[in-house]
Amino acid sequence: MIQAIAIDDEPLALKVIEHHCKKTPEIKLEKTFTNLQEAYKYLEEYPVDLLFLDIEMPQQNGVDFYKSLPVKPSVIFTTAYDHYAIEGFNVSAVDYILKPISLERFETAVEKAKNYLEKVIDYLMIRADYKLYKVDYSEILYIESLDDYIQIYLSNKSKIIARMSMKNIIEKLPSEMFIRIHRSYIIPTARVQSIQNKQIVLPEITLPVGETFRENVLKKFENE
Repeated sequence: MIQAIAIDDEPLALKVIEHHCKKTPEIKLEKTFTNLQEAYKYLEEYPVDLLFLDIEMPQQNGVDFYKSLPVKPSVIFTTAYDHYAIEGFNVSAVDYILKPISLERFETAVEKAKNYLEKVIDYLMIRADYKLYKVDYSEILYIESLDDYIQIYLSNKSKIIARMSMKNIIEKLPSEMFIRIHRSYIIPTARVQSIQNKQIVLPEITLPVGETFRENVLKKFENE
């Protein structure tokens, strides 16, 4: 699922995007902002996959704001003025939508973003220890829940501990590559060697399959 935020100085425009996101199952709108500084602070703490970003903002031009981000998510620019289109595409925008935004046009833009992200994103951005880590999917051995934290075990023998729920981390991971097998474990499907006696065998460890997740796990691997 694509995790996104929307930034626009017009609350009504944000309501339209919220409405369209609710109608589009591929996307989860995490938060909306009318203030660029607040959005910047949020992105420092909580990286997302996609921005819906208005260009004509009172504090700063949306394109300039996007250029200032240290970690740049994919972006769909929104504006009432078509003369910004070329400027928007000069920063590799996924799409550029003129207001008022129809649901059909919104869905087309989201589909472009989905196709783009599937092609180019093969890593996870996660904040831990006051740092932002870039973790390649291929480096993840498995993920374990630890109360209000998760531990991401990596192939280089290290691990990252982040304050995040299992629900939130599984939503950040591509469903074709990762599966939750237990309330305490998420694994990369490519590392599975066998399933036996309600356990999944990985090269590094054998993990239990929770009863709640068993049907989904079996269905996933029977269809592989």
